[in-house]
Amino acid sequence: MNKFSKIFDPYWVMGGIVRRVLSRLIRNDELYIKLRYFSGMKKFPDLKHPRTYNEKLQWLKLNDKHAEYTRLVDKYAVKEYIEKLNWGGKTIPTLGIWDRFDDIDFTQLPNQFVLKTTHDSGGIVIVKDKGKMDMQKARKKLEKSLQRKYFLMSREYPYKDVKPRIIAEKFMVDESGTELKDYKFFCFNGEVKFLFVATDRPFATRFDFFDADFNHLPFKQGHPWAKKEIRKPANFEKMKQAAAALSKGIPHVRVDLYNINGEIYFGELTFFHFSGVVPFEPAEWDEKIGDYLNLPCG
Repeated sequence: MNKFSKIFDPYWVMGGIVRRVLSRLIRNDELYIKLRYFSGMKKFPDLKHPRTYNEKLQWLKLNDKHAEYTRLVDKYAVKEYIEKLNWGGKTIPTLGIWDRFDDIDFTQLPNQFVLKTTHDSGGIVIVKDKGKMDMQKARKKLEKSLQRKYFLMSREYPYKDVKPRIIAEKFMVDESGTELKDYKFFCFNGEVKFLFVATDRPFATRFDFFDADFNHLPFKQGHPWAKKEIRKPANFEKMKQAAAALSKGIPHVRVDLYNINGEIYFGELTFFHFSGVVPFEPAEWDEKIGDYLNLPCG
């Protein structure tokens, strides 16, 4: 679906209304979750007897509320947490942390860096040349992100009490020299079941799903497949071991890693992939993947 056809898609329009308007008006989490799910999936979820992966994510939003998850999704606090674990990787160096954009002393930052907000998804500014940085555009984007109530828009409990801040990190690229591929491992009780690799970000994003042995899987979600072959990393088994270690003891979490010159770097932990509101193509994979996630509700 291109940006013009979206305008005439009633579900896309409804999704915007749900996120931007109803998220502030509807305080009942279950009702909001049902409406948000309907806007993306074109049907209501079965929350009493969830079968599909996306339905089970909605159930977890309502029932899996552990206080420690808050620091695990905080892009700054999580680093302190995982640095104490023996997981076999590194964290991307932090260059600074601030409550407001105006608190940032850009003279203290290197020529290349990344700014992102700690409490949401999408609040990121990549600076490849500080001398050419559009300061007003960056300010507008990050200040808007700081004001965004991500929990209200998604009802993902871990984000409810994350303090909105801006973090600066070292700018990193992988062997391509131009981008940083994401390796996103779907873990269930500490076991990697499958992953996807995100490439060509941010303007022509591609998602390719692979099983735990790095065989390409025959489904899509949200984005098309890459136009070029994605090769299995030489240290893929170590990446899986790292993801398993970081997800130990959690019913389900997506562990996002980077692979830079043979070194494994931590990206983030995601408890609700696509917030559970983006269809799989073909749809049968939603239930197949759902079989990996065992809930106490049966």
